[in-house]
Amino acid sequence: MGLNFWSNTRTGVKNERTMVTKERIPFVDLLAQHTEVREQIDAAIADILNTSSFIGGEYVTQFEIEFAQYLGVKEVIGVGNGTDALWMALCAAGVGPGDGVITVPNTFIATVEAITRTGAYPFFVDIDQDTANMSPQALDAFLEKECIFEKTGRLVHRLTRNRIAAVIPVHLYGLPADMSPIIELCRQYGLAIIEDACQAHGAKYRMDGVWRKAGSIGTAAGFSFYPGKNLGAMGDAGAVATNDAKLAEHFRILRNHGSLEKYNHISSNGWNARLDTIQAAVLSIKLRKLDEWNLSRRRAARWYGEFLSALPLELPYEPEGMESAYHLYVIKTGQRGHLQRILQDYGIETGIHYPTPLHLQKAYSWLGIPPGSFPHAERAAQTILSLPMHPYLTQEQVERIGSICADVLQGS
Repeated sequence: MGLNFWSNTRTGVKNERTMVTKERIPFVDLLAQHTEVREQIDAAIADILNTSSFIGGEYVTQFEIEFAQYLGVKEVIGVGNGTDALWMALCAAGVGPGDGVITVPNTFIATVEAITRTGAYPFFVDIDQDTANMSPQALDAFLEKECIFEKTGRLVHRLTRNRIAAVIPVHLYGLPADMSPIIELCRQYGLAIIEDACQAHGAKYRMDGVWRKAGSIGTAAGFSFYPGKNLGAMGDAGAVATNDAKLAEHFRILRNHGSLEKYNHISSNGWNARLDTIQAAVLSIKLRKLDEWNLSRRRAARWYGEFLSALPLELPYEPEGMESAYHLYVIKTGQRGHLQRILQDYGIETGIHYPTPLHLQKAYSWLGIPPGSFPHAERAAQTILSLPMHPYLTQEQVERIGSICADVLQGS
C-alpha cells in the first residue's frame, strides 16, 4: 500500500492529515485529451468550414472505413448516437413489436430504450457477480426454463408468448461479456446477438485462440461516442458495426429517413440518425490515439490494483481471455457513501454506474418485476463506486486516491 497520510495521533504518530492536498482529480480529463490533438482537430474543422460540407461526405466515409478496419469488421455505419445504433441493430435484425429481447438490468437505460423503441419487450437475466456482465448460466437457465419452442419452431416466452428474437450482452465498464457461451446458446436457440459495445472501444476477447475486438463478434454491435467514452466525439455520435452486408445496407436506409437516394424513401421505419461530419472528423483523429490511450488506462488500472489490493473492497475482475478497455474503474464497497463523500472533500471526483437497476426504475415499473429478482445486479447497484479513470492519470494521483481509501476503509 502507498503512503497513508492520515496517521493516528492516538498511537503516538504525528497526524499528517493536513498533508493531503485538495488538488482536484477529475473523473475524466477531456481538456488534456483535446489539448493533445487540438491542432489536428482545428485543421479538420477549418477544412469543413471552408467546404461547408456538414452532412455526410468524405470525413464520414473515412471514419467508417477506418473504424471498420480497427474493429476487424466488414462494415461500420456512422449514426447520431449509441442509442440509435442499438435501435437500428435490433430493427435490421428483424426485431419488432411483440418480440422479446434479453439483456441485463445493470446498464444505462439506452440499452432497454432501444428495445422498447422497436416495440419489443425486454426480458432480464442476472449478471455474473465477478464481472458484472451477463451471466451465461443465467441466460441458459432463462432459455431452458422460461422459454419454449412452439410446433412451428418459434421460440417464445412461456407466460407472455412473446417471440424471443435477440440477446443484447453489454460489455460493461469496458470489459467484454463472456461471448463464447453466449454465442453457443444463441446458435442453439436461433437468436440474433446485438453487442452493446458503447463502453468497450478497443476491448478484446479471445475466442477460438484468436483475439477479437468487442463489437466484432455478434450479429451487429452498437457503439456510442459520447464525449467521455474511450473514443469520444465532441458531442453525440455513434456507429453500428457488422459483417453482414445486407444489415449494413438496412442501417444506411434507417439512418437517413428510410432512404439511400434523396426523396426516394423505401422504408417507413426510417429516422434522422446521421453521423455529423465534424464529429466524424474528430473521431478519425482520436481513433489514431485510441490504443495508446487504452494502454494508459490499463496502466492506471494496474496502479489502482497495487494501491487498493490490500483493502476491504472488491476490485474489477479481468478473466483470462479478456482485455478490458477500462472505460470505468469500478470498485465495490459497503462503505460507498462515506468513501465517496471523503473523496469529494479532497477534490476527487467519482461516479456511480448505475445506482438503480433498470427493472426497478419507474420507467419500467410496468414490467412488474419486484426487488430481489436479480440479486447480483441489485447488490452491485448498492456497492459500486467508479473512481477517476482516464489516460492522463498519474501514479501519484492514483496513490493519493489509494491513501485516502485506506484511511477510510481501514478506519484509522
